[in-house]
Amino acid sequence: MRLCYFCFVKGKFYKYQGTGNDFVVLDGRDWNVQWTAEQVQKICSRKWGVGSDGLIIVKPHAEWDFEMIFFNPDGSQSFCGNGSRVAVRFFMDHFSPKNEFTFLAIDGQHTAVADGNDIKVKMSNVAGGMIWETGCFLNTGSPHVVLPVEHLNDINLVEEGRRVRYHQDFKQGNGSNVNFIAQQGDVVNVRTYERGVEDETLSCGTGVTAAGLYVLESLGKSGTVKVHTRGGELEVAADRLGVYQFENVYLKGGAEFVFEGIWEV
Repeated sequence: MRLCYFCFVKGKFYKYQGTGNDFVVLDGRDWNVQWTAEQVQKICSRKWGVGSDGLIIVKPHAEWDFEMIFFNPDGSQSFCGNGSRVAVRFFMDHFSPKNEFTFLAIDGQHTAVADGNDIKVKMSNVAGGMIWETGCFLNTGSPHVVLPVEHLNDINLVEEGRRVRYHQDFKQGNGSNVNFIAQQGDVVNVRTYERGVEDETLSCGTGVTAAGLYVLESLGKSGTVKVHTRGGELEVAADRLGVYQFENVYLKGGAEFVFEGIWEV
């Protein structure tokens, strides 16, 4: 299929979800389209399109198993932790059924391992963070603020999330995602306001990772953190090297197919 800017293209899309974070996934071998922000917004719209927390294109790569191209619902691009687990599941379903993978994303190379329904993705190393208000700011492939709160279910998440997301401290970086957490030892409950979605999502992989690293930092150790989100359970593991410095960072959780259909651009 030739690269298409102005012609109509019709093809199959697939809907996948990872702990409630849902995505439209396209096979890059079939969709050779220069996506505009307006087209991404339409397919991701829950009223005018398929409806999703993002658009993922999985395409072959000469050096790695595949390349993942990710768009937020507003048409912007970033790395997505749950999206990367979904991309691995899609690759297993439509390209190769093996269980170890390397792939390229906007923030560089990643590896992944499939264990049944669970996908474990190696995230980028974290080379530092900063204390912000009562929590911290970290970049785990996407920028995230982590804020501990006393009553997680009582917080006005959209109002407070937008306050932080558009705070002047993050203006130069196009704002930040925001995670509110309630921690008990090495277990943490998380609710996330995602930029690009501009609302709460049931789960956010890079946000869960940031929350897990915040817990390890608070405990001053390496290890594994169990994370509860409204969409399901995940695990974050990392080796702590110093203050907000981590390597061998992994995100683990489920990813599964939901349905498929036809879409025309």
